[in-house]
Amino acid sequence: MAKIAQDTVAGVFYSGKFEDGEVFDTNEGGEPLSFLVGHRQMISGFEEELIGAKVGDKRTFTLSPNRAYGERNEDLFQTVNKSVFGPNAPLEVGMSSYAQTENGGTTMFTITEIDGDDVTVDFNHVMAGKTLVFSVEVVDVRDATAEELSHGHAHGRGSGNNHSSKSESCGTGCGCH
Repeated sequence: MAKIAQDTVAGVFYSGKFEDGEVFDTNEGGEPLSFLVGHRQMISGFEEELIGAKVGDKRTFTLSPNRAYGERNEDLFQTVNKSVFGPNAPLEVGMSSYAQTENGGTTMFTITEIDGDDVTVDFNHVMAGKTLVFSVEVVDVRDATAEELSHGHAHGRGSGNNHSSKSESCGTGCGCH
């Protein structure tokens, strides 16, 4: 029986909670989440806890911030002039948006303070500094295809990347081409 390992595709049902029991994410009652193991699709601690698991296995584990989204980093706070948001941008504390990075990608930020023309933004991941508790049931494990390995992600149901048999494209959002 196949076990979750590097370069396998795992399909799981999961529920993620904070330490106080509040659910922050789940796919229970929906489709299994499929991901290519070892290709940075999932937070590292999540994958590490599932290595060696096989179909039917259920695991519950706790991830400290350093095995999840990292500790909060005060260096990721910046104060900018509100003019960078445009003349009519409706700015509010707690509002999240995206900024373009130097390499052309995007990164999310949250507005933490507005003081006159100064806007303080936080580029930490919203889950940074949090301990996360996961309950996971493994429902599928298979070897990744050559195509999945070359693209760096799982294809098919539950992966968010469905290739058409008539096309080499993963569709919108894939970014593998």
